[in-house]
Amino acid sequence: MDFPFHTVIRSEEETILNAQNFAKQINKGNVILLDGDLGSGKTFFVKYVCKEYGIENVSSPSFAIVNEYHNKVNFIHFDFYRIKKIEELYDIGFHEYLNGENIVFIEWSNMYPEILPKRNYQIYLKFVNNTSREISIVRHE
Repeated sequence: MDFPFHTVIRSEEETILNAQNFAKQINKGNVILLDGDLGSGKTFFVKYVCKEYGIENVSSPSFAIVNEYHNKVNFIHFDFYRIKKIEELYDIGFHEYLNGENIVFIEWSNMYPEILPKRNYQIYLKFVNNTSREISIVRHE
């Protein structure tokens, strides 16, 4: 997978394949930002990246705000959708998760860009129609 990456995904199987390929590109310390339409597959994509590392049962952190998954690599999965003010992120120790030992996913990252590291992968998912989505992945160094 080369970056920037852009394609149209026409099935769940294609989404899984792209998630598997992306999983081969990431390492400890990476921050992955996921934005896009509600229901466009952000959590689904994260689920299959984590599965490549032997982590099962990945769920949306919408209500918990953050889910942690531990295996050979620690995955931290944030969802900013329900955060009302940036202070809530400071209160839960957001920056402590960015310690270089974790791979951090952040859904709805566009809500609080000022708190995000400049070095990241930006994934954007957008509906094309009922069965297809565009996916774009950019690596910011």
